[in-house]
Amino acid sequence: MRRLPLSYPLAALVALAALMPIGVLLQLGWDATGAFSSRTLGILLNTLLLTLFTALGATLLGVPLALVAAYVQLPWKRLWLILLAAPLAMPSYIGAFTFYAAFGPGGELETLFGFSTPRLDGLPGATLVMTLYTFPFVLLTTRASLRGLDASLVDAARTLGLSLLMSLWRVVLPRVSNGIAAGALLAALYTLSDFGTPAIMRVDTFTRVIFVEYNAFGLSQAAMLSLQLLAIVGLVLFLETRVGSQRERPGRPLSLWPSRWQTGAAFAALLPVVGLAIGLPLTVFGVWLIREGTGGFDVRYAWNSAHASLLAALVAVVLAVPVAHAAIAGKAGRLMERVTYLGFGVPGIVLGTALVYVGLQLPLLYQTLALLVVAYVFRFLPLAVGSVRSTAERLDPSLIQAARTLGASPREAFWRITMPLTMRGLVAGAALVFLEAMRELPATLLLRPTDFETLATYLWQVYEAGYFGRAAVPGLLLVLISAVGLALMLSGEQRAEMGFLKDEKARDEEPRDEMLKDEKR
Repeated sequence: MRRLPLSYPLAALVALAALMPIGVLLQLGWDATGAFSSRTLGILLNTLLLTLFTALGATLLGVPLALVAAYVQLPWKRLWLILLAAPLAMPSYIGAFTFYAAFGPGGELETLFGFSTPRLDGLPGATLVMTLYTFPFVLLTTRASLRGLDASLVDAARTLGLSLLMSLWRVVLPRVSNGIAAGALLAALYTLSDFGTPAIMRVDTFTRVIFVEYNAFGLSQAAMLSLQLLAIVGLVLFLETRVGSQRERPGRPLSLWPSRWQTGAAFAALLPVVGLAIGLPLTVFGVWLIREGTGGFDVRYAWNSAHASLLAALVAVVLAVPVAHAAIAGKAGRLMERVTYLGFGVPGIVLGTALVYVGLQLPLLYQTLALLVVAYVFRFLPLAVGSVRSTAERLDPSLIQAARTLGASPREAFWRITMPLTMRGLVAGAALVFLEAMRELPATLLLRPTDFETLATYLWQVYEAGYFGRAAVPGLLLVLISAVGLALMLSGEQRAEMGFLKDEKARDEEPRDEMLKDEKR
């Protein structure tokens, strides 16, 4: 009889805990009314329109930029890739806040330059902001697909009389359609779960109305709306799993060397995107910092953010270890791992609503730091699991077998061999959880203890009070945190790309080695 892996019981407990918020929402929303009222249908329409327009805008913006980033040999190419990927790491509510403050009568653009601009809010404003902060999803997934294509097919199309643009349209883009679809679905998923942008731009989507119902003590209505939002998120997640990756044997990558005027045209197209997504928020925060200084900001806000996020990171990596090793051990473990990934798909506002009810039933937890840490762990545990698992999968099993042969018990082999070798994954997972928890807004708004302000919630309080100038310090600190997250993301992408190239090189050298062996024989 096969012995059950030691990691299974702990992984099962973590998976059951991850299912708890959904069970709470079902219990809360069971008796709620108005599930199909005209108001709810209006909220559904706004949510779907914002999601659809954002996915479409991210695709129209991300695909051409992916072609430029993958194929066009521009000066400072690596720098441009970093700048184009940077909006992905920045919370969209920062962009929404600065856009709302900059545009319109009396906005910062009119104050600084003297010309009036139309107010940016409602569905058009939210769509613009969400597009600017989600197009990197499409950019990165499409670029990854483009980098794996062989340029010989484009050369053949050019030889048969097609222009370069038609060759890209008819030969290249159909072969990366799955990458484009994957990026668009990620943009849609991000839009569905985002709270800050619809709230600041005053669009009644599910996330904004759930928060309004919570503040009006309508917890049952908030739960009912949360379940409806979860159903849409589940549909998008299902569609995402149906999008497979098209892997082709890579050949010579396509390289396009532009002329001087083409280089200038490319820069003219890239600069507005980078300027709006990155330059505008930094400029607005810089102006506020010069104008009003650091008045009103308390260092405790940064400490509160770091303290809660650090606790969440430590708990997340501890729980991630049994889940990751269970996923490696067998099919049941992989199912448990999939269950824990539900937290990453559940919007923060929905998770916060469920845990508020849990706190009301358990007064010792209500409005405590412990409950806030639990929310962070549920929300970002998949980041730690993925990091630990990717490291553990690369371990050489012969090392553990050698330790067992020399008399070590399974527990001793785990602590003396497995844990030290997976430490890099543990640290990377903890760092990712820490950075994401620092930026989390909706769950923190609902669950933070009384008089416990973080950088994100203080930024929100400043917005609600209208004291925009006081947002400079927390805004710039959150941008700095986002920059660190971007650096981790790009370094991980570079390591993955280098590993892929090494695998391809080893695969290519196998036939040659076999031929040499045959010749020697």
